[in-house]
Amino acid sequence: MQLSSGYREGMVSVLTTVLSAFLKKSFPVYLLVLIVAAGCGGRASVGPPSYNATRPKRVPLMGYTIQAGSFSMLDNAVRLTGLLRRRGVDAYYFVYRPGIYKVRFGSFRTRAQALRKAGHLRDAGLIADFYIVSPGNYAIAKRRKRGTPYLRNSIVSTAHTFIGVPYRWGGASQRNGFDCSGLTMVVYRLNGLKLPHSSSKQFRLGRHIKRIRLAKGDLVFFATSGGRRVSHVGIYAGRGRFIHAPGRGKTIRVDSLSNNYYSRRYLGARRYY
Repeated sequence: MQLSSGYREGMVSVLTTVLSAFLKKSFPVYLLVLIVAAGCGGRASVGPPSYNATRPKRVPLMGYTIQAGSFSMLDNAVRLTGLLRRRGVDAYYFVYRPGIYKVRFGSFRTRAQALRKAGHLRDAGLIADFYIVSPGNYAIAKRRKRGTPYLRNSIVSTAHTFIGVPYRWGGASQRNGFDCSGLTMVVYRLNGLKLPHSSSKQFRLGRHIKRIRLAKGDLVFFATSGGRRVSHVGIYAGRGRFIHAPGRGKTIRVDSLSNNYYSRRYLGARRYY
């Protein structure tokens, strides 16, 4: 049987903890039971909430990013995104302002690297004009001066721009519906946090947040496919509501955590800053 990387990492961490406790003669030692299951965008190892709370994994910050295109038609932004992704470029589209869509890709250590990559793509005829987004332009970079509430509100405001949009990930056809973790990934990257495109990976990062401690911008996770496997994720928007891509044939929308369907399937929340 082939084990997922998340399972292997989890088992290594558990065995390390047990061995450390044994050597220090700190008893009793508790055995964590890891549940491995398929989720929206990957596989997740779901353990007790306190496990990730004491061992948070930080999300890297975005570097210099390339922004290209300016489309009034969503399909054109989706098409460019898909074209770039087929060339191995980690691209994603977003709502620049109502009725205008743009595409971003890359996270480079220096501006020179970003300019070089954009130049190559322009020479290949894949993009035309472009703009380099500096790390200092992101909300996460302005957090120190403007405070954490500014970052939280920025994340939620960004998510709100997607409401009603027929989210089609990377040029996928309408029949493929939405990609819930793709939405959360894009929203976070637009605010300067390089969140991966997988709900299971998103669940393993950050730190656990109790439901009564939820704040705007936290990610909330659900088991919508049965059991306790991570299969859905949304962005907490405050007052018991969250923004998410609910499924095939539906638009991105706001729902309530108190909704019976989501309340019974709630797994937990994560914070990444």
